[in-house]
Amino acid sequence: MSKKLRYFLVGVSIFLIFVFFSYLVDKNLFTQFDFDTTVKLQNRATQKFDDLSSGLSLVGGFEIATIILIIFLIYTRKILGIIVLGFYVVLHVFELYGKTFVDHLPPPFFMVRTEKFVEFPQFYVRTENSYPSGHAARAAFISILILLFTMNSKKLSKNQKYIILGLILVYDLAMFVSRPYLGEHWTSDVIGGIFLGAGLGIASFIFIQPKS
Repeated sequence: MSKKLRYFLVGVSIFLIFVFFSYLVDKNLFTQFDFDTTVKLQNRATQKFDDLSSGLSLVGGFEIATIILIIFLIYTRKILGIIVLGFYVVLHVFELYGKTFVDHLPPPFFMVRTEKFVEFPQFYVRTENSYPSGHAARAAFISILILLFTMNSKKLSKNQKYIILGLILVYDLAMFVSRPYLGEHWTSDVIGGIFLGAGLGIASFIFIQPKS
């Protein structure tokens, strides 16, 4: 089995986990877990983290995340990178599908801590439901691509790869935790977004994979 086929199959498998997890969320199996997790996060962290977490919301929004992805794809110098953008569009199609058909209301207003620095009117999925988290999906999608490209690159030293890996992990952890902390999403929304973004990211990596 070729390396590209393995990447694609792993990506598809994770995407199928997303589909199954979405079914479980729709059946409201994580209601108590979601509520307890959000309450614990908000009780243990003081409101001084609100601005930092809100800044992550801005960076992880569709507009800025898309710019970051395009810059990265230009850096890879792969013509087939355009197909990766196609996968990115598919990600948002499934985000919209989930928020339309998965019965999962967002946290109540009194839990929301987000500070609105800037409003981007160009694109934003607005529905009654909150599953999956688009911020988590975008972060997972872009991070997976950068991580896999970095790990497969022959131009970077081991130390450089470890630094990039560390930065990605810190960013992702902060982004994923910020969503329920701010009351923007439940933890199950974030988990679903991670499965969605990671699955499509790994599957699309085959189009920008560096030469062996």
